Amino acid sequence: MKIKGMNEAQFLSLLQKVLPKATKDPHLASAIYDEVAREVQLLKSIESFEKFCETGALPNIEPDTVADLQTELAGKFGADNVAITPEENGAGVAVEIALPDRKMSSRVKVDPTVVEEEVKIPFVPFPVSLPEDPELVWLLARREDLGPDEAARALSKIEDEFWATKKGQQLQREHIEKTFAEFIINVPASALTESGLKRHYKEPEALKTLRLLSASEASTLAEASV
Repeated sequence: MKIKGMNEAQFLSLLQKVLPKATKDPHLASAIYDEVAREVQLLKSIESFEKFCETGALPNIEPDTVADLQTELAGKFGADNVAITPEENGAGVAVEIALPDRKMSSRVKVDPTVVEEEVKIPFVPFPVSLPEDPELVWLLARREDLGPDEAARALSKIEDEFWATKKGQQLQREHIEKTFAEFIINVPASALTESGLKRHYKEPEALKTLRLLSASEASTLAEASV
């Protein structure tokens, strides 16, 4: 969803800014924002699923595989709104999703080679700190094929989008400051992994400067440990 170059997070941020000017009723403004945010998220979920139907595939129609797809779609559209029916010939599954204003019928094909082609890319350390406090380090990880600059841009985008989500808005209504620390603590792990990032710990660590012992200090320490 693009609006003259705006992404979803920027659009929702703009909406949050203008609603209080359009109505003096904070409850009405909040209700309108929540409805629009849900609709934006629904459109993103639909777009993502349609793309998967076009380019993706299931490795098989075993019960566990179908159950995983059911769980994933239920998380986006609601458990009662998703129906999956495997085709008798095993070539795919029919998916019916009940949307607020219509029903969407799609098909996901089966391609056994998707398992063979799947390559798990390892994660590498990605410690980050804020310019105003460089001694405080958050221990994150990035996918090996994701460069540091690209990972930093992805992290910034995820933070913007998080504060526009229902969870982010709820925290702000509870007077939680929009800080990087609160973002790292509360952002869902899935939001990070989808962009090739991972959170090892929610709390930052102070940067420790390693001081090498002199020969005499090392000898004294060795004697004390005997």
